[in-house]
Amino acid sequence: MLLRTLVIVAALGLAACTPQNATAPAAVEPVAQYHSASGLDVVPLTVMSGDKTHKFQVEVARTGNDQALGLMHRTELGPNEGMIFPRSPARPASFWMKNTVISLDIIFVGADGRILNIGANAVPLSLDPVASIGPTALVFEIPGGRAAELGIKAGDLVEWEQ
Repeated sequence: MLLRTLVIVAALGLAACTPQNATAPAAVEPVAQYHSASGLDVVPLTVMSGDKTHKFQVEVARTGNDQALGLMHRTELGPNEGMIFPRSPARPASFWMKNTVISLDIIFVGADGRILNIGANAVPLSLDPVASIGPTALVFEIPGGRAAELGIKAGDLVEWEQ
């Protein structure tokens, strides 16, 4: 008898907590992703190289301050991670590795989304410039040696979520 009374009380308690005019939950909006170290937006980027598609998650350095800091002082970067530097209007670009302690491939992308050239395995902490061979609408940095490992080359198409 006591068990039956407890079950009835529990059922009544649950019924009292259930909203009478409950509606279906609203659709959840996608939550923007931010990188834990930089606080920058993280968006998907793909490189189409021949019949292969390579997918990356990249931080977007939009402001002059974010672009000046770039990947300086980072001690690691995942194999499918990177940072992009949008440039409008497209113009020649030159980057250096001052205060950057990991090797990077610096990929220069033209206004048509095609890779112009790659500064492969840029030397950490170097002040030597790594330059584009033409007007650049986007600079894309990934871990040093990764472009060669994946077969990414000049002429490949780069697309990212703007």
